[in-house]
Amino acid sequence: MARGKEIRNKIRSVQSTQKITRAMQMVAAAKMRKAQERMRATRPYAEGLVAIMRHIRAAHPEYRHPLLAVRPVRRAAVLVVTSDRGLAGALNVNVLRVAVGQLKEWEEAGIQGEVAVLGNKGAAYFRRLRAPVVAQLAPLGDRPTLQSIIGVVKVLVDAYREERLDRIALVYSRFENTMSQVAVIEDLLPLPEPGPDVNRHRWDYLYEPEAQDVLSDILTRYVETRVHGVVIENLASEQAARMVAMRAATDNAGRLIGDLKLAYNKARQAAITQEIAEIVSGASAV
Repeated sequence: MARGKEIRNKIRSVQSTQKITRAMQMVAAAKMRKAQERMRATRPYAEGLVAIMRHIRAAHPEYRHPLLAVRPVRRAAVLVVTSDRGLAGALNVNVLRVAVGQLKEWEEAGIQGEVAVLGNKGAAYFRRLRAPVVAQLAPLGDRPTLQSIIGVVKVLVDAYREERLDRIALVYSRFENTMSQVAVIEDLLPLPEPGPDVNRHRWDYLYEPEAQDVLSDILTRYVETRVHGVVIENLASEQAARMVAMRAATDNAGRLIGDLKLAYNKARQAAITQEIAEIVSGASAV
């Protein structure tokens, strides 16, 4: 029964792994719900900020803020948002593939590309790639705050103000639903111009201090808030991907346990049959 003992040990090992993956699935589900709640809670503030920004911009078109300036692109940067840990399926791989594809596209067009990274996985990947990383935050943590990411955002915003960068792109995993997370790339700077109908009521605010100062502060805060919202959304995507991956691992462990139990029963039955045959043979010889 040496083979049977070996199979029993494998069954116990897989059962222990199954308990771990099931626990990780439940933890990821709880964290995903909390991340979704945070994501929903930040949207009204971001939408209000955008509405005020667009209204001031439309009411004072003569003011040209540096963050709204569109220039020919000679140098650009990509801000890559990844997770701190793995076991999340292809989440980080897809994000990094999109980022590297954008850098290669810029290189072919003669544009000098730089990288800023949020998250351990992205930082480790671009360190191995020896890419020009201008700023990074690793690890992000389970509850990243606006204050924690301001340093990285400030490096990029200051570079754009000083015309050391002409475009900044944002790469992250967009949360579609629990089963779908899509790696996307979006422009962070320059900021888009307001639409034609944002100031249709033809009224304006009373500003203290001047409208230009208010707009400057709001534009900077808008960039910081947008990056923070993307980080929270990427966190929700990470937990959803991990929950799905751990559920698949748990199901695979269950199927493997069933196969091992079947193999154990076959080995046990073969050993019993062999023992009976030996007893019968011995009795016949006597």
